[in-house]
Amino acid sequence: MKAVLCVEHGPPEALVVRDIPTPEPGRGQVRVKVHAAGVNFPDTLIIQNLYQFKPALPFSPGGEAAGVVDAVGEGVDDLAIGDRVVAMTGNGCYAEAVVANRAQIVPIPGEMPFDVASGFTMTYGTSHHALKQRARLQPGETLLVLGAAGGVGLAAVELGKLMGARVIAAASSEEKLEVCRDYGADETINYATANLKDEVKRLTGGKGVDVIYDPVGDRFAEPAFRSMAWNGRYLVVGFAGGNIPTLPLNLPLIKGASIVGVFWGAFTQAEPELHRANMNELIAWYAQGQLRPHISKHFTLDEGPAAIRWMMDRKATGKVVLDVA
Repeated sequence: MKAVLCVEHGPPEALVVRDIPTPEPGRGQVRVKVHAAGVNFPDTLIIQNLYQFKPALPFSPGGEAAGVVDAVGEGVDDLAIGDRVVAMTGNGCYAEAVVANRAQIVPIPGEMPFDVASGFTMTYGTSHHALKQRARLQPGETLLVLGAAGGVGLAAVELGKLMGARVIAAASSEEKLEVCRDYGADETINYATANLKDEVKRLTGGKGVDVIYDPVGDRFAEPAFRSMAWNGRYLVVGFAGGNIPTLPLNLPLIKGASIVGVFWGAFTQAEPELHRANMNELIAWYAQGQLRPHISKHFTLDEGPAAIRWMMDRKATGKVVLDVA
């Protein structure tokens, strides 16, 4: 089978596309014939050896893929060849087939296209867990989303509105903010041209925001935190801006605010039943037409390195997908 491989850590241009043996599922595993693979920000880190998980070389990047089951290992009795599924493996999905543990597999409805499904689990799963379990977002609260046009950011905008919040979307261009407004943002801030803290103060009448969803970090973290209302919750989702920021600890003290970590991958393993309930709720919302995933660009499997470069250069809005089959 064909796969995109990381044979040495480095930029996406160092990745290669090669034929490798098709993997066989072991006990408790299934093999999925990949139709589409989602491209996510962690893919840009894992190939540089900068991510929390560090698979041994050589490996294929790609943490999620959608396709059909084409082989079932011993001990798996609730999936059959031909079932439509999403595999959430952490890596290995930029390939024509991937083996996954049964716990990493989520069945998908027949009306969900493979490209949509391949970009659904990580973005919506992360943002749903962040807003529901970690922030406990309530109807009527105000949510500020940084990096709001990216994959997890746009999902947070959409889910925040669905959960009854007033959503302020912050991004780096008017083009990106237009996408955010199309997905329900009540207010927008272009933090490339405006002062983030001042704009939040203006839009909230000086009260501040109840929840901040931050997948960006870097220089926006402190001004965003200074925009927090009393008893606010600051969600640490990631550091797409590059630098991991530091915060003066007097800020959460004087605001009675919480800094809350969001590590969706670890959550799925530590609380599998709750994760499964979350995914069922998200898929039901999709089936009801309440979620409409945004795919901004498709690449072929051979173009996998270019897809990661596109993500690294922050050209993506919503999801980027590899079409494999």
